[in-house]
Amino acid sequence: MIELRTAVWLMLGAIHVAVVIRAVLLQGREPYARASWLIVLLAAPGAGTALYLLFGEPWISPRVRVRWTKAAEALAPYARPDAIRPVVVRQASENAFRTCEAASGWPTSGGNLARLAPGSDEAIDMIAADIDAAVRTVHLSFYIWLGDRNGSTIVEAVCRAAARGVTCRVVADALGSRALIRSPQWAAMRKAGAILCESLPIPFGLGFVVGRRADLRNHRKIVVVDGRLTWCGSQNCADAAFLPKRRFAPWVDILLRLEGPVARQAEVIFCSAWMAETGEDMTRVFDAEPVRAPTGGFAAISVGTGPLSPRATMSDVFVSVLAAARESAVVTTPYFAPDPPLLEALVATARRGVRVTIVFPRRNDSWMAGAISRAYYPALAGAGVDIHEFEGGLLHAKTLVVDDALVLLGSANMDRRSLDLNYENNVLLESAEVAHAVGRQQQRWLGQSVRLAPNEVAIRPLPQRFVDNLLTMAAPLF
Repeated sequence: MIELRTAVWLMLGAIHVAVVIRAVLLQGREPYARASWLIVLLAAPGAGTALYLLFGEPWISPRVRVRWTKAAEALAPYARPDAIRPVVVRQASENAFRTCEAASGWPTSGGNLARLAPGSDEAIDMIAADIDAAVRTVHLSFYIWLGDRNGSTIVEAVCRAAARGVTCRVVADALGSRALIRSPQWAAMRKAGAILCESLPIPFGLGFVVGRRADLRNHRKIVVVDGRLTWCGSQNCADAAFLPKRRFAPWVDILLRLEGPVARQAEVIFCSAWMAETGEDMTRVFDAEPVRAPTGGFAAISVGTGPLSPRATMSDVFVSVLAAARESAVVTTPYFAPDPPLLEALVATARRGVRVTIVFPRRNDSWMAGAISRAYYPALAGAGVDIHEFEGGLLHAKTLVVDDALVLLGSANMDRRSLDLNYENNVLLESAEVAHAVGRQQQRWLGQSVRLAPNEVAIRPLPQRFVDNLLTMAAPLF
């Protein structure tokens, strides 16, 4: 018995040492993230080892990695515009678009048009109208899909489209949309003829069974109809009242309807994930007549990122857009836990004289995310960043508008989950008209916000400062 116990302890000790060595040797990890994990592993060997095995790396098995990579490589050529025409952007914006091209694997497209939805309910009604007008395909992907008024509106539109012969492919994240997936509404879509995918399922919470870390989620919000129009933004398929977290409501979001070649790029992002998860050959989807770019329009590019992207790809996109700023940059994000390059880019942008404004929600549904955000207030305010807190609900919109010309919006937050772990989709575009429309929305949110004076930021109570700063040390662990 004693020998067995000794053998078990020796085995556990060997595992612990191996994990410590792995944490130190892992390529591409920031030094302070490496140091944070080392502290956890040495301070709490048992719990630290378990945490590292679960959350220490965004691990994906070679089998899963190959499947996703092959799907992306097979479909990427279809995202290239059919007619190569000059895409003209401001010189200041060129590097931002090049960064997105490197991240996506396809070029920026010209000839795109857009319309901003006036509100959450209106956006859902407009999407339902687009689905009702579909003649060939409807592709939907949502992280959270509820069975409320807005969720039911889209369910019913999908059922109508599928019943009349439109091919409807529907993706819902297995965690974020678990209630809908288990509901009669999910079964109703399948019965109507829609093809459904429960994205990234985790059997019994054991990631190793499916070959990937359990908390890697499909956070994308994608709607593509007939390959000719797409919707991109922050809104899930749910009411603004958001009943699961009603005390933080209303959820305040943004959705942009785009037409042109950028819609095909969004469809490639959707189809790559679909092909990887279901095994269906999606190349045939693009055999139909390619979308022709309308005369005029603006430059835009759809970008999909995720745990298989090169490390910090989404951070690179944010940084490159901030680097384009000459006069102003307005940011809204509900969750803020930046990596060092993103934080330094915000600080540097303000220091060179750009008017940088960031709007956070005053009450956050994640107390940890709110605390981590507040911990960065002094560094931002010290550089001259104008910090506001939104009081009209939970500002969930993820927007960045630079110089009233360049716009980045989509599903990605400025936090570690969006930067390194989740599958996200965003669009970068250059259009004074769209920038003004999104900017007007940002100004409305600012009108419902409280500006924090620099001295107010600096005088946080010591206990709060201690907790907030301590939590920033945990941010890179996950």
